[in-house]
Amino acid sequence: MELNKKPNLSLKLIIFLIIALMVVLFAFSAVGKVYNVWSKEMDGKAELAEAEWTKKVSIEEAKAKKESAVYEAEAEVERAKGVAESNRIIADGLKDNEAYLRYLWINNLKQSNQVIYVPTEAGLPILEAGKRK
Repeated sequence: MELNKKPNLSLKLIIFLIIALMVVLFAFSAVGKVYNVWSKEMDGKAELAEAEWTKKVSIEEAKAKKESAVYEAEAEVERAKGVAESNRIIADGLKDNEAYLRYLWINNLKQSNQVIYVPTEAGLPILEAGKRK
């Protein structure tokens, strides 16, 4: 009788192992499917977080550009104010100073190689002087 128990026991053990192996494989398959769903969900959340971060970065860059443009415009206004003040000072200095303006004009004529028509008393230029013979 001992001989009959051993094969019967080993057959039961083999069947148990096969069933246990099938249960383990089924469990891994089910866990794998759940893991795939979870993994896809995490990938989607990561993409969403990356898109939101990219959007925030773009917004901050646009804000920085706007702020820079505002400061550049303010600097341009200040520069224009400086030029206007400089022009006012020069104009005030030259006002009622006809002798100095003539002096500057004559000095510029010396440095120029151009033909310049000089106005006469009537304010008309001499276009053609009499020819010397």
